[in-house]
Amino acid sequence: MGVDSKVVDYVASLAKLYFDDEERELVAEQLGRILEFVDQLREVDVNHVPPTKHVIDMANVSRDDAPRPSLPLEEALANAPESIRDYFVVPKVLPD
Repeated sequence: MGVDSKVVDYVASLAKLYFDDEERELVAEQLGRILEFVDQLREVDVNHVPPTKHVIDMANVSRDDAPRPSLPLEEALANAPESIRDYFVVPKVLPD
């Protein structure tokens, strides 16, 4: 399937990207190859394959939500570059 510059421009506008002419040609070629691969995948018969969420069987991997002791304050602050009383000091990122 051929991808023309109109398709590339449309996809680029959705992604808020700008391509010059050279990049547009490269992206058109790459998108064309991706779509060819998708066409190949469509030819594979998957009717006998059951729908799955994961490739391998998985059990519930989350732990029980139970209270447990936390890290001692001194140990938690031990590697902090700077702390005041019981708090980490971090650089300000928002203006006043």
